Amino acid sequence: MKHTPSDPQFEPKVRKSFQNQPMMKTFEATLTKVEPGGVEIVLPYRSQLTQQHGFLHAGAVATCLDNACGYAALSLAPSGKEVLTVEYKVNFLSPAKGTQLIARGHVTKAGKNLSVCHANAYINNNNQEKLVATMLATIIAVDKHKY
Repeated sequence: MKHTPSDPQFEPKVRKSFQNQPMMKTFEATLTKVEPGGVEIVLPYRSQLTQQHGFLHAGAVATCLDNACGYAALSLAPSGKEVLTVEYKVNFLSPAKGTQLIARGHVTKAGKNLSVCHANAYINNNNQEKLVATMLATIIAVDKHKY
C-alpha cells in the first residue's frame, strides 16, 4: 500500500527516534530502511539475546516487531507527534536461529490517532529468509511532550 507522509521530514524523525532508543542500542539493532508507512530493522544474532535452547528469545523477537510497527506508524505521524503501542498480538511460527533477524513493519491503516500496523520477522540463514513470527499492532499518535 502506498502512503503519503504528513511530515516531509519523516525519515530523519524516525531515524533520530530510533537512535535515541536505549533498547535498540542494547540489542545492537539497526534501522536499515525507512519509507512512508514502512521500516526494516535488523538484529544481529547474539547469544546474549537467546533463550536456553540457543534460539533468539521470543521477547527479543517481539520487541523488534513492536518497534517495526511503531516506527512504521511514526513515519506517517504529523510533525510534533510521537507514537506508543496500544496493543499487539504476535504469532511465533518457528524458532529463530540464524545470522540475523529482519523485522519489516508496515502500516495497514493509518488513522488520525490510531493506526493498525503489521510486521513480519524473518531469520536469515545463508542469505535465505525464513518467516519466524508475525505481529498485528495498534499504535496511537500522541503529542510529543504529553508524556
